[in-house]
Amino acid sequence: MKKKSSKLIIALMIVVVLFTTIALTLKDVLNNVNLGLDLQGGFEVLYQVEPLEEGDTIDDSAVRSTASTLDSRVNVLGVSEPNIQIEDNNRIRVQLAGVDDQQEARELLSTQAELTIRDVDDNVLLSGKDLVQGGASQDYDEMNNAMVSLELRDSNKFKEVTEEISQRPPGENLMVIWMDFTEGEDSFLEEVQKEDPKFISAPTVSQPINSTDVMISGGFEGQEGVERAQNISSLLNSGSLPVKLDEVYSTSVGAQFGEQALDETVTAGLIGVGLVFLFMLVFYRLPGLVAVITLTVYIYLTLVGFNAISGMLTLPGIAALILGVGMAVDANIILYERLKDELRIGRSLKQAYKRAAASSLWTIVDANLTTLIAAIVLFIFGTSSVKGFATMLLLSILMSFVTAVFLTRVIMSLIVQSNYANGKTGWFGVSRKHVHNISEGKDIEDLTSPWDRFDFVKHANKFFALSGIIVALGIVILFIFRLNLGIDFTSGTRADITTDGNATVEQVEDELTSLGIPPENLTMSGEDTIVARYGVDLTQEEVTAMQNEFNDMYGHEPMISTVSPVIGQELVQNAVIALIIASLGIIIYASLRFEWRMAVPAVLALLHDVFIIIAVFSILRIEVDITIIAAVLTVVGYSINDTIVTMDRIRENNRKIKVIRSEEEINTIINRSLRQTATRSINTILTVLIVVVFLVLFGASSIFNFSLALLIGLVSGVYSSFFIAIQLWGVLKRRQLRKSGGEIVVYTEKAKNDDKVVV
Repeated sequence: MKKKSSKLIIALMIVVVLFTTIALTLKDVLNNVNLGLDLQGGFEVLYQVEPLEEGDTIDDSAVRSTASTLDSRVNVLGVSEPNIQIEDNNRIRVQLAGVDDQQEARELLSTQAELTIRDVDDNVLLSGKDLVQGGASQDYDEMNNAMVSLELRDSNKFKEVTEEISQRPPGENLMVIWMDFTEGEDSFLEEVQKEDPKFISAPTVSQPINSTDVMISGGFEGQEGVERAQNISSLLNSGSLPVKLDEVYSTSVGAQFGEQALDETVTAGLIGVGLVFLFMLVFYRLPGLVAVITLTVYIYLTLVGFNAISGMLTLPGIAALILGVGMAVDANIILYERLKDELRIGRSLKQAYKRAAASSLWTIVDANLTTLIAAIVLFIFGTSSVKGFATMLLLSILMSFVTAVFLTRVIMSLIVQSNYANGKTGWFGVSRKHVHNISEGKDIEDLTSPWDRFDFVKHANKFFALSGIIVALGIVILFIFRLNLGIDFTSGTRADITTDGNATVEQVEDELTSLGIPPENLTMSGEDTIVARYGVDLTQEEVTAMQNEFNDMYGHEPMISTVSPVIGQELVQNAVIALIIASLGIIIYASLRFEWRMAVPAVLALLHDVFIIIAVFSILRIEVDITIIAAVLTVVGYSINDTIVTMDRIRENNRKIKVIRSEEEINTIINRSLRQTATRSINTILTVLIVVVFLVLFGASSIFNFSLALLIGLVSGVYSSFFIAIQLWGVLKRRQLRKSGGEIVVYTEKAKNDDKVVV
């Protein structure tokens, strides 16, 4: 057969153009990635908007006005990519990545910014209503000391006030300037005795002043004084908040902590992906090389797409990107395994590729769509970094489909059509001695496999019993030990304190006690991190004191998270709802694509996997945090993939039988389908596990629990696909056979024309 060099040249040109584009633009793409809080430091805070006065109501306009005011204040900080979102239940989420002074930022955001001028008896003389909006500025006096200039609306009113004050006796002729005076708590007579009083200034008034300009000086010495004067003027110009802001959730991450986490996770991910590439090359040869090319393009396109939607990359997001490699690999393996089978029965390369491409397409679609269901649910019900994970997972599914289906098939098709690979089955990982002559009339189910000696159905009851024992033990263990719930679900404060590696738990406890914030619980996490837990929310002042203390001691600011009880309850509720909706979505989809007897066992197997994760975490006393929900739903998506692929093969084998007349035929279909898909299932899980194992061993400590949950769930997912889901389908199918009188029509002419119909 004549070789068509032009086809091969086109394939090479496509590869050259793709990699040239990647080489020329990758640096800019990476530079344009918006790093989240956990990767570059910063803080996130969720405010509950409450009325200032009892009886007042909060409407949408008040919340929007508050968000606008917060946005104006954030601009003062010079944060490049602030993120301020209005959420349900009158809440505002503020994310400030890369902010230098977190304490300054928090004070600037939450300060009421209501300026009042009072007498020594705390009576109001002038308020913010008397100021010209936007009329405040930071200036310098004749001694070059910082001061704040204000512009008043009415000079006559100011003259009357200063005239009245000037007539008071010495010591009482003071005009006290306050920011956020609290009635019933603040007092000039008490504050004036303190070294660092709360009021801004208390100038003496000796004569009436007829002017609209007010100069506030004193207390603004040095560089810190200049910054304080700038903040006050900025707060006044941004306007006072029309509401009260209560922190219900916050996370604070030091810049050094984020940089280290980024380096560790990216390094672990790159090593894992590199090993996946090597595995594909060794196992699949030429198609493996095509897979390496398309997987590289997948990673690049996913980052480009993430930048296009202005996504915020977090640690779980990096994990989602890396795990997406596993999904893209899965689509390649489904195609390549089918191609190897077609070559083994003696078809020519063109015939084998055509049949493999056609038969594997819907399997890939089904596998990706079921994962998509879990990702969408995660995006809707997730918060913060979990939502970032879901965003990356959604993009990964889309891009893996684009590259693994379309790009892979374009390149493979050109290689096949070039005729250069004709007869070279070794290039596709198929030994010549395993290739039959097409005249033998062999079909795929006639091929031998490494799994032929396994009778999966024969031992089904043993595996049901094993799973039953595991579940029973898990229930007992959960009843005895319960889950080690993190603050995401129980509320309180968690501080991850990075030390120099030599500090002991006792030393850190002594430091915290000396700060007046003794922890309820201290544990080691890794070689150099000690985790302090509190059952209550620490105040801003306590958080700042802890950050400053340990930053001075070890050069790292602790990562501190605070969750209020109401948020903890909502996270638990959302987690349960997310799992229920994802399960129902998968049942509905699988029922439409296959039959309910396949859908229900598939979901039961998923719940089995989820329970295994929970039971192991309970036994090992590992903390369960919000990222575990992301891991669980990811496992749900991955686990259903294995089950869907085998179900698809069952449907194909049903077509050849058309009518089932005995339980033995059901058992034969199950064994044959599992044997035919076992290599694909094992190879797919290996490629994902390689990456996850490296994330567990070498990734950032902050996603260790997440990675471990993935590892446990993925291993359990393979087990449940083989020995729970498909075997339960067999149980239900045998019961249907007995009720039907000994005959089940499993394939009709309607099913031939409509791939979705399976009886």
